Amino acid sequence: MKLGIIGYGSMGKMLLWRFSESGVIGEGNLYVANRTVEKLDEAGKIAVICSNSELAQSCDIVFVCVRPSDMKAVLSDIAPFLHEDALLVTLNGSIPFDLIKGVVNCRTAKVIPSVTAEIGRSQTIVSYNDMVSDLDKKTLESLLSCIGEVIVLPEDEVGMGSELVSCMPGFIASIFDVICTSAEGHTEISRDQIIRMVLNTMSATGDLMIQKELSFDEVVLRVATKGGITEEGTRVIYDKFPGTAEELFSNTLAKRKATAQKAVEIFSANS
Repeated sequence: MKLGIIGYGSMGKMLLWRFSESGVIGEGNLYVANRTVEKLDEAGKIAVICSNSELAQSCDIVFVCVRPSDMKAVLSDIAPFLHEDALLVTLNGSIPFDLIKGVVNCRTAKVIPSVTAEIGRSQTIVSYNDMVSDLDKKTLESLLSCIGEVIVLPEDEVGMGSELVSCMPGFIASIFDVICTSAEGHTEISRDQIIRMVLNTMSATGDLMIQKELSFDEVVLRVATKGGITEEGTRVIYDKFPGTAEELFSNTLAKRKATAQKAVEIFSANS
């Protein structure tokens, strides 16, 4: 099986190297194409460097890792060269299958990884169009297992799924950045030490909840004794944070909707 990646940005690069290092794709069976060929010097150590059309002609699975504004042009470029039984994989959740079908009518999957794929702990969202076979699904999900857990969702849930796994590292980092910055104003402990303490506690709390199958409420009850210090802090969070969380999802989902509309305009132009 030959696998190709078009686009050598952060996600394309991550996938190429993870596929290579994990051994899920045999030596000589990885291909890569990028608009700026000079960026592929390092990639040439593990993959065959080629054009978009050459990659499409050669590969059984084609990952397209480009910006939404470039997606139609890339799909149009490779459409005449894709194998009849090729699996097309796009790393963009905002462009619906119907739009893609208008350019290239083939087996298509959407894949939304998380930055945590870099340490093999991605929660990767996957969605399929109705042409994808069970064997295609098994093959793709097996490949993606090298970067973490695979979560299959219907297309209309990919947006919210992306918020919860792909966007969430950024949300979490920003929330704890605010917490650490606030803590600095109340202590002589250095910022670096504060960050290490909070990050290690956050990571351990997540692992504890998963391993012990604890709910959020159960953790709160175990730590926040009645009338105690932690209870005072959790009360503030439950009183004040829901509005922020609601605004966060309202704004990001609205932005996602606007991005999808822009994609419709791009795909409709000159069609």
